Amino acid sequence: MQIQWFPGHMHKASLEIKHALPDIDVLIEILDARIPFSSQNPMLDKLRGDKPTIRVLNKCDLADPELTAIWQSHMEQQVGVKTLAVTTQQPDKIRQISALCARMLPEKTAANKVVRSMIMGIPNVGKSTIINILAGRIIAKTGNEPAVTKHQQKINLGNNLILSDTPGVLWPNLENRHSGYRLAVSGAIKDTAFQYDDIALFALEYLVKAYPALLQKRYQLQPLPDEPMALLEAIGRKRGCLKAGKQVDYDKAAKLVLNEFRTGTLGTITLETPAMIADEMVELEAIRLAKAEKKAARKKR
Repeated sequence: MQIQWFPGHMHKASLEIKHALPDIDVLIEILDARIPFSSQNPMLDKLRGDKPTIRVLNKCDLADPELTAIWQSHMEQQVGVKTLAVTTQQPDKIRQISALCARMLPEKTAANKVVRSMIMGIPNVGKSTIINILAGRIIAKTGNEPAVTKHQQKINLGNNLILSDTPGVLWPNLENRHSGYRLAVSGAIKDTAFQYDDIALFALEYLVKAYPALLQKRYQLQPLPDEPMALLEAIGRKRGCLKAGKQVDYDKAAKLVLNEFRTGTLGTITLETPAMIADEMVELEAIRLAKAEKKAARKKR
């Protein structure tokens, strides 16, 4: 599957971010704690240099707490990066972001100078809700559909902290196909951009290996099929997702699985680990090399 979902306002936002970054003191990137790597915008690492950055792992109440801690430790190995795991059900913890911005710029804070921050995140990651909590009022429109925010705005949070909001930006070409699937599973990509059964099968292939006990508990399947299609069929039959002739409605069963993952009904789940991502980056580099070699060979003809 190759997902390419890049509405025009996202292209405009990318250009605006590049233009604004030189005047920003600290960056705040909101990530989905269930997919900490796949929900990052690779453009940010290329542009930020050594600029202080706070990576906020939102929806941590839906993620595997052990893996969230591992991801935080992994990310904080980068120079100038701090992390904070939050959920919008804990507004007091989200408000710690303001204090963390100040601590990352002690010289400016000591001199009582204005700290200019920029907040960004992919669609449907909860950025607007976090902004509203930080501001203490409704500033940003929220919604379950990806790409609600479409315009930049500056917000005075008090205590010499100015926050620049940006639209949710999803990079234009998802090179790592695994990340594309995970974004779709999480709901970051509009459902019209993929087929439900394709995405659900990807999720089940991972879940049956990483969280078999959660699947068994939720769907009461004994034994648990270890092949994704067989598992989706078993879930469909167990939950009454049937068409005429008692055939499994795979689309309906897939929607059920995705919804129960997204709402946390299946349990606290993280779809990737730092070790998995390291392996995928090796795979991606091999793909890039093969493409470069093919391109060079064509030029020689």
